[in-house]
Amino acid sequence: MVHVYNCHPFASQQIVQVEQEPGLVCCGGGALFVVATGGCKVEAYSLDQEGCPLICRFATMGTVRSIQHSKIGDYLVTIEEKNSATYLRAYTNWRYQAEEKSRVGVRLLGHLLRGASMRGGVQMEIIEIPLSERPVAVACCSVTGDLLVGCENTLVLFTLKRQNQQNLNPSQQTVQSPWPNTQQSSSQNQGQSSTSNLNFSVLDFERSVILHLPKLTPKQVALCAGYVAVQADLEVLVLKLDASSEPRTLEESPDSKNIADDLEDQTDFLLIPRHQELLGDRAQDCDIAVSIEKTGLEDRGQYTLSYVLFRRFTPEFFQGCSVEETQLHSLQLHPLFTSNQSVSLEEPACVFCFFSLPTAGYLYSLRGGVDLLSTYQYPEKVLQAVLTDHLLHVITRNALQCFTVRCAAVAARIEDPYIDTTLRACPPCSLEVCALRMQLFIGLRSVRVYDRHVVLLSTADTETPEETERTTQRRSLSRKWTMSSPKETSTAGHGWNLYVVDTVSPLTLYREMVEYSQRYAETNPQAQSLRHLLGEAHLLLRAALLQTSGRPQSGDCDPAASLQEDADGQTEEQTAARADRQELEEALRQNCAHLGDCFSRGSQKDCHLALPYYRMSGLSVAEVLSRNRPLPSSPHFYGPGFLFYLKHYLLEETKQTIEQESANEVIDIFSQSEPSELVSVCASPPMINLSPARTLQILQRLEDTAGVSVPLTITMATMMLRLNDLPEYTQLIGRHAEMQLVYGFIEEPRLLLHGTGGGLQTHIRPTALTEELARSQPGLLVAAMVALHENSKVQLEQADHIFKELGCENCLQVDFWEAMLMASSQEAVIQELLFRVSSVYIDRLTNTNSETHSGAQRTPSKHRSLKSADDLINSCSHYGALYPWLTLLTPAYTTGFQHLEALHKLQSLLCGPSLSTGAVMPLLERLSDETLWGFSLHLLCATRRGQYDSSIEKLLDRCPQAIIAYANHQLQDRNMSLWWQKLLPELCNRTRAAVDDSVLLAALQETLVVVAMETSPAEFLELIPDDGSASYFLPHLLTCSQRHMLA
Repeated sequence: MVHVYNCHPFASQQIVQVEQEPGLVCCGGGALFVVATGGCKVEAYSLDQEGCPLICRFATMGTVRSIQHSKIGDYLVTIEEKNSATYLRAYTNWRYQAEEKSRVGVRLLGHLLRGASMRGGVQMEIIEIPLSERPVAVACCSVTGDLLVGCENTLVLFTLKRQNQQNLNPSQQTVQSPWPNTQQSSSQNQGQSSTSNLNFSVLDFERSVILHLPKLTPKQVALCAGYVAVQADLEVLVLKLDASSEPRTLEESPDSKNIADDLEDQTDFLLIPRHQELLGDRAQDCDIAVSIEKTGLEDRGQYTLSYVLFRRFTPEFFQGCSVEETQLHSLQLHPLFTSNQSVSLEEPACVFCFFSLPTAGYLYSLRGGVDLLSTYQYPEKVLQAVLTDHLLHVITRNALQCFTVRCAAVAARIEDPYIDTTLRACPPCSLEVCALRMQLFIGLRSVRVYDRHVVLLSTADTETPEETERTTQRRSLSRKWTMSSPKETSTAGHGWNLYVVDTVSPLTLYREMVEYSQRYAETNPQAQSLRHLLGEAHLLLRAALLQTSGRPQSGDCDPAASLQEDADGQTEEQTAARADRQELEEALRQNCAHLGDCFSRGSQKDCHLALPYYRMSGLSVAEVLSRNRPLPSSPHFYGPGFLFYLKHYLLEETKQTIEQESANEVIDIFSQSEPSELVSVCASPPMINLSPARTLQILQRLEDTAGVSVPLTITMATMMLRLNDLPEYTQLIGRHAEMQLVYGFIEEPRLLLHGTGGGLQTHIRPTALTEELARSQPGLLVAAMVALHENSKVQLEQADHIFKELGCENCLQVDFWEAMLMASSQEAVIQELLFRVSSVYIDRLTNTNSETHSGAQRTPSKHRSLKSADDLINSCSHYGALYPWLTLLTPAYTTGFQHLEALHKLQSLLCGPSLSTGAVMPLLERLSDETLWGFSLHLLCATRRGQYDSSIEKLLDRCPQAIIAYANHQLQDRNMSLWWQKLLPELCNRTRAAVDDSVLLAALQETLVVVAMETSPAEFLELIPDDGSASYFLPHLLTCSQRHMLA
């Protein structure tokens, strides 16, 4: 379906004063090129100046049958005929003919002019491009400047090259380099001519690759950024040609071997092909085989070919068209760049393919998957069509028509990945197209477009009465288009005219669309046509913004020649461009506001689009509220899109706050429309300014009707807290058990924290309720924070930030870590927490120890931990039971309760299975082993690391009374041999040196008892020292022998 809107896209028109009847026209580089009918002369007119004055004229070497302009390299390419032969020629430096230079160089492809031919400096050159077959169609790539030539059954690709030459030394030539994406101007060439005697560049082409298509005869070809399109009478084939750095041998396609036989077999039959559309990889299933013949001499790489699109139409009788007239035309590949692309990047963000039948046009997107974007149904037979960023211009015999396009919708989604989310939106690519007002002419033959200039060639051919009547009937049967008055032809009396019609700026057309949309808004604000027209205006602005921020085009001129011009004009151009862009952005924001209004009141299907459009509009909540207040006839009705916007805006974490009046209005809206959302609305950070007393009344009414719920109770308690009514707050909080309150916080985390919706970078902050819980109910706060973390409502770093904001980083934060160790099952989190609590325990031990020695009166913290060491040992698997020998190393007196708790917790962690001693050893270096409790920690680490020999020696040195308890606990199983291999020899040596040490003697007796129980009599005899007293060891030997006999 095609919508029709009475918006006029044309601003003015003028007639180009040409002397002879134009046969061919093309435009580019700010110029209009006109070839007289049957003539051998090209005239160039300036499109950027009023009246289109003549730039230059030059003769061609034959009768021009086709002409194309390339903006890259600013050259013309023609197909010419002379003496029944067809030639392909390129004309470079044609602007120098404006300086009345008669010198013209003629050369073959790849043969540069040297010597006396170049002593005059830069001059116009005619490059003869030899071909083995007759050229049928040509196309220039608007991205690279390469040239594609369509012959009978082949496509020949020529790569544009730039040769640097020094006039003073003709034999010297530099390495070739690709031509930059630039567009020459006459003034730039004039500036360059001053240095042309020293060094200048000339264009040349290299035959790069040949594509053989035996089953297809090209009528039109197109080339853009590696995409190759070829069009026959009723077939279109699009290929992607990529250059690969790895050379390989080409294999002939198996299908191409039998092509000649197939064609010979089909000569006796009239075959009507079936309609076919193959997209993407499926296009290779078409019956058109393509083979590659590489011809480039300098490029050592290999080309790879992939099928992109194939479309075949069946000949039919269309309205107003015979079967013979049903042929494809207007093949075009159109690139589009986005603003986030690099300036030097030559790959467009998206490429579009357009082609047309007399009654329908088709627009495809080729990048990121091949999709049919739009189908244009024409009301009359269309002769030609040209696709631009903003519009599709088509001509019938007597009218110029404009259709909207969807290129901007595709480019916007490539440029911005957040489109089609709750952040940003754009009308869909599948949005139905619309037609704007048509402009009547007489006898249109061709159309060309450059920038905002539409060039039309008309010829007033005489029609028979039958043709006139048929045309009139056909027009009456077609759709009723809004037409402007036909323009009068030139008074010169000839039967042809060359028009230049200027289109209005996108901003002007947008404003007309907005004015046109007001008619729908006044009669039916929810009309689909209003939404469609605003969507068209949105895409129009997006296309204009892409054009203003697209890849800049720099001239290929001598910097010294243009330095003064750049200094004078750059600032003014930048200022004007910046002002234009700001105006477009402001218009886009206004359009987003209008679209937000449409979707806010629209159906449930599309109501979610109100949120991103209102966001893009930059409107505040108060402004959105004022635009969505219900009409007096329906005082309690709010659109679903508006409620969707409010809910999601309030659910998100934003620093913007709503004023009290607007916040109260929001509460009223939800109390009427969605009372179940009141708790979430009250907990939203932007609603911090709402009236607590008024809100409390609404919440109490909700409780009376919906019943008691934990989140509702907590919300009411929060309102009481804001009213400083602590008794009522305490009464409300006391309604539910602690675990029920924890579940309430899980259901609505924003009652405790603001800023939980984002990632680590989100600025998170506590609420007033959080501060009150930290003061009066710290256990509830810690339990709630643990539950929020385990339910992925808050991250560990965010929780740490909350406790720091509360000033509890040395108390409640540690309690939170200890509680997390009990609840968490994530190994990475557990190891991080173990390291943190170990650091805290060591800090507490270090601080209390240093303060004791220095006589300081300050204590680390008066806060008592929520969990004691015994509680953690009994409830957390990461805290192990204290080894029995540690009680002998822990003195009965300490510096305080916190010191003893920190010591026991750290010892318990070292006795547990989870703490890595390698991670905690660097921290323990801060603790001295001069004290027994400090020595116990170092001894624990050494034991955990398996250093039993050194641990026994150190323990005998520092606290020998603990050696038997240590050995009984640690020297078991595989370490049992250390009793007689290490402990017994140590005790014997030390007892020999200190005969009267009762502690050592008792330890020796206990050791001998264990050794006698674990060894054989022979082994025991070997362990007795040579100087030992037999009477001392004999009872233990007897015990060992008796045990051995019983065994």
